Amino acid sequence: MTSPALPPKWFIRVAWRVHRGLYRISGGRFLWEPSNKRGYGALRLTTTGRTSGQERSVILGYLEDGPNLVTLAMNGWIEGHPAWWLNLLAQPEAVVRLDGEEPRPVRAHAAEGAEHDRLWAAWTAVNPKLDAYAATRTTVTPVVVLEPR
Repeated sequence: MTSPALPPKWFIRVAWRVHRGLYRISGGRFLWEPSNKRGYGALRLTTTGRTSGQERSVILGYLEDGPNLVTLAMNGWIEGHPAWWLNLLAQPEAVVRLDGEEPRPVRAHAAEGAEHDRLWAAWTAVNPKLDAYAATRTTVTPVVVLEPR
């Protein structure tokens, strides 16, 4: 299996800034919903900064799993965990915003065991290259479950 081509780090950073800007300007209308993007959508996750205590927001892809939303802590496929995941490890309570909906309070946890395997398989069903991308890093990619609270 050949490694998939990844964009340069600067491109990933710019793409995330553009996502956040589009969300701010449009209220999420320019981002995708599960019905129009191969089964996954975009959400805005707001965490509490683990050192600053300030609100931090990021745009993430998600899958629905019953009442839960499921995302991957992948850090743009570069090494290390994303800051938002480290923030959730320190303070698992957060807020999620979906297009056209009121903010939802959630509590995060990393899926483990059978839950992890089932949710990873759900992600690979919508993104068949997921295993190849994950293999480009030594950092394990947590499957993050956002449960309503």
